[in-house]
Amino acid sequence: MTYMKKAIVAMSGGLDSSVTALILQKEGYEVIGVTGLMLDTPQAELVCNNAKAVADKLGIEHHVIDVSEKFNKEVVSYFENSYKTGLTPNPCIQCNKFIKWGELFDTSMQKFGADVFATGHYAEIRCIDGVYKLYPAKDEKKDQLYFLYKLSQDVLARTVFPLCKYEKQEVRQIAEEYNLPPKSAKESQDICFIQKPCTTKKYLLDKFDTNEGVFVEKSTGKVIGRHDGFYQYTIGQRKGIGIAYPYPLYVLGIDAEKNIVYLGKEEENYFCSLSLKDISFSYPVENKFNAMVKIRYNMAAKPGMVDVAARRVVFDTPVNSVTPGQACVFYSPEDGHLIGGGEIE
Repeated sequence: MTYMKKAIVAMSGGLDSSVTALILQKEGYEVIGVTGLMLDTPQAELVCNNAKAVADKLGIEHHVIDVSEKFNKEVVSYFENSYKTGLTPNPCIQCNKFIKWGELFDTSMQKFGADVFATGHYAEIRCIDGVYKLYPAKDEKKDQLYFLYKLSQDVLARTVFPLCKYEKQEVRQIAEEYNLPPKSAKESQDICFIQKPCTTKKYLLDKFDTNEGVFVEKSTGKVIGRHDGFYQYTIGQRKGIGIAYPYPLYVLGIDAEKNIVYLGKEEENYFCSLSLKDISFSYPVENKFNAMVKIRYNMAAKPGMVDVAARRVVFDTPVNSVTPGQACVFYSPEDGHLIGGGEIE
């Protein structure tokens, strides 16, 4: 009797995870869909229902795993506490570590004894000389390595990303051909627990209320305006400051304790180096190495030197908007694979 390999697919009911399940099914896997119940809200329930509808259409098992307690602790509370202390968080990276490849991965793999765990991420895993490395997917516009730098060798060894070989448009065509997913399914949002039309600013205002503070011109120390709470601003921000001034103003710094937002010129927002904490690597590395570095997802990687012992990155040329709380991620200059990353201090 031929053994059919078993694949667990983390399903959101959306386009990418639905096509992921379909592709693995076509490849001959016994596919089981799992969906994490993140929140006790109608939107979270709809996600579970949409995922089940896809599973039913494909004729596969589907299970809902309640991860709401862990999600609230590791993602929502982290998000809120970061803003409360003047940082700009990246909840997707936390969710990947603690929820998708944490609670969901551990529970489903143990419960169902699967061979592989799959998601709809656009990334490619290659095993080279016994080391698992993450490479960019075929669709460079959808590259998601930035959000995966905390994944360990243990989980990479048991993870597959079927969409690595596809452009987004090809995935859409497959979905249309098989009438997936349900029409009520939405494209993934950056912050899944803040549902439109609510914005991050409104969410934080509802959570922390207004708290009047001052805008200070960084170069002179002069008070040049007032605001309703430092947590509504992030480093590099230009729009929404609301101050008429002789030159365009950018957010250069935040003092959470004093409720001060520092403003200044764009050229004051460039730095040659930054410090890191909580550094993670996909595999063992040397203490110092050259890398291509991103300090936010939607930027072109810049060359620099990573000093692991000093927890420091020195760039070849200055970079703008170094934002505490955001991820700084390292890539190989040779072939673009993911090396690791850390949180900007």
